[in-house]
Amino acid sequence: MGHREYTEDSIDSEFWREVFGADVSASPPKRIGEGQVGMNLRYVLTSDDLSVPSSVVVKMASPDPTSRATGIGLRNYEREVKFYNEVASSLDVRLPHCYFADWNEAGGDIAIVLEDMSPSEQGDQIRGCGIEEARLAVAELSRLHGPRWNDPTLFNIDWLQRREAEDGARLHGLYSLFKPGFLGIYNDAILTETGQDGLDCVNQLEKLIPAYVAAKNEPFTVTHGDYRLDNLMFATTTDGVPCAVVDWQTPGHGNGVGDLAYFIGAGLLPHDRRKYEWELVDLYIAGIESYGHPVDHEWVKDHYRKEAIAGLVMAVIASQIVGRTDRGDKMFEVMATRHIVQALENGALSLL
Repeated sequence: MGHREYTEDSIDSEFWREVFGADVSASPPKRIGEGQVGMNLRYVLTSDDLSVPSSVVVKMASPDPTSRATGIGLRNYEREVKFYNEVASSLDVRLPHCYFADWNEAGGDIAIVLEDMSPSEQGDQIRGCGIEEARLAVAELSRLHGPRWNDPTLFNIDWLQRREAEDGARLHGLYSLFKPGFLGIYNDAILTETGQDGLDCVNQLEKLIPAYVAAKNEPFTVTHGDYRLDNLMFATTTDGVPCAVVDWQTPGHGNGVGDLAYFIGAGLLPHDRRKYEWELVDLYIAGIESYGHPVDHEWVKDHYRKEAIAGLVMAVIASQIVGRTDRGDKMFEVMATRHIVQALENGALSLL
């Protein structure tokens, strides 16, 4: 990895020449999205070299000190660069083409130059999605997990996130540490949306975290770690990419059903989830089997029920370690409440 520092000011003509091997002039950047941990900038490019795209998105470290510290401390920045450079080409999932990815090991900052997926539109975690978008997202998830399902060589990639035995204790510690702050913000919303049973679920889950981590058994695959609507891009034109997956800051090596339950639980509104969740689980299984892997259907469904709490764990911890925004607060609220309902209706805690 490189040693140069990456700030907005360092994205200059010399940088573009390094990326594209050509003279490029770029517009002033426009910030897009509300990345909680990273910052996304769109540049319009002009060049005599026809291989240079007309626009790109450059992903950099967050300017928010809290979010930046999180991105460095949790190795999010490092992992995203290494994912694009070392793993992405072995998968079938549709993601932005990566022209350049570098991580400054000393300072922790990054620069990743990506295909601009515009006019595709980002999903909206708060609004949720309909069944058509959900089917696209689940089919795409099987294209992420299928190619390296049960691939033993993944154990050799040391930077992929893993949940090992000691992680149960560590995650339990984090959940216990952040639960009071989380409830300080979201207690009333949880009571309103899920009743006392929902609040009890948040509290009872604390002691069950080690059992939850221990229940994640093989087969393992490459996981996204934050597979939700805000990290999916959907076509807005007939010739657009139907669904593309972005934000690869938390790639892991583990049980892929966590990604599935996490997407379904908060992506669909509860009444749609109840109606379609097992159809979507079956669609996922069919996708994995299309790669020639025999899949134990009951194993997947059992894990799906247990993983219904995945989004609640994420909401409790992540909401307390990134810079707060109004949209972020609302996003973590719907994430928590929808996953609580999903967990209650699937009997998740009783399975741990």
